[in-house]
Amino acid sequence: MPNPPRNRTIRRCAVVGGGIIGIAVARELGRRLGDVHVTVYEKEDRLAAHQTGHNSGVVHAGLYYEPGGLKARLCRRGVELLQEFCATKNLPYEACGKLVIAQTPGESKRLDAIFARATANGVPGVRMLSGGQIREVEPNAVGLSALHSPETAIVDYTAITNALADDVRSQGGTIRLGQEVISLQQQGSGVLVSTKDGGEHYDLVVACAGLQSDRLAAATGEPSTPRIVPFFGQYYLLGKEARDQVRGLIYPVPDPRHPFLGVHLTKRIDGEMMLGPNAFISFGRESYAWNQVALRDVANYALFPGFWNFARQNVPSAVREFQTVVSRKRFIREAMRFVPSLEGASILPGTRGVRAQAMNGDGSLVDDFVIARRRDTVLVRNAPSPGATSSMAIAEYIVEQALQD
Repeated sequence: MPNPPRNRTIRRCAVVGGGIIGIAVARELGRRLGDVHVTVYEKEDRLAAHQTGHNSGVVHAGLYYEPGGLKARLCRRGVELLQEFCATKNLPYEACGKLVIAQTPGESKRLDAIFARATANGVPGVRMLSGGQIREVEPNAVGLSALHSPETAIVDYTAITNALADDVRSQGGTIRLGQEVISLQQQGSGVLVSTKDGGEHYDLVVACAGLQSDRLAAATGEPSTPRIVPFFGQYYLLGKEARDQVRGLIYPVPDPRHPFLGVHLTKRIDGEMMLGPNAFISFGRESYAWNQVALRDVANYALFPGFWNFARQNVPSAVREFQTVVSRKRFIREAMRFVPSLEGASILPGTRGVRAQAMNGDGSLVDDFVIARRRDTVLVRNAPSPGATSSMAIAEYIVEQALQD
């Protein structure tokens, strides 16, 4: 990310977006600069209204990411910061552990590669298990082999976001709810942030707009790609009679033929046990029910050649995911591959999230974090999983880069 102009004074900063990354950035600006005034703009009437408040609550340990890459570095640092923050604020943080289970020899081979990455990334306590050893960790789980990450944890990201916001306010910052940013205009020095109520000038602006990140970036003159294409993920909750069948987290081995992971089992911080999510195209960037259709959002991806390139390349994946969308039985059968004793268990609809999937014009998905700079504006264009885990580390990274001479 290019460095800002030398010797400038930063007194007024704005952050666009009230998810966990935006609030973490606002807090870090206040911590690092001291005498700065930070204003957060959030278009909803509450914080963590979208991706932050609709995710699984998992604190990812850093198993899958390319060693030395931005995701790997910021994920491991993010875990440390989250753990410390939760301890300081007396927020729940449960290291319930995670199993990634292989069911075939091919999956076992891929799992060995994941273990090598996890080891290179310094994931604590990670180890490989034989099929017989799986039951020592998860008595009802089955598989050919597994990777065990005992330090993978679960939290309440909405509670963390609100606690971070308390720090922002105690530092003298302002959080403006119900204030949608319409445009960011670079001035001779600084940026004019405009809402329907008018505009204000800031020395530095950081945009953490999540599902709307590409639109805000394009409004500043940045390229329109990568484009955000929304995919919904439906979770179900296991009935109380089956909740104790699983102790922690059980994941499948990622399949390179499919862009999304598939159904897995996730313990929630309140004790509920979730199945999911699946992944299918959403009828809106902020549509959390099947009958919520945002025509502007649908047109945005329907007219995007990258989406159709992606669709042509992933027909088998679309079929697999669609089956779990229309059939609860298929959904739970996916989970039963790992925990057969779930047969006959009741499931209830849980939360539905919408993933801000950044996509290139050729249909390829953007995997790593993408943070761009346009003079006095920093744009977080892509922060997929482990974005929430890495939020406080992403904030450190953005502020460090922004303050360099």
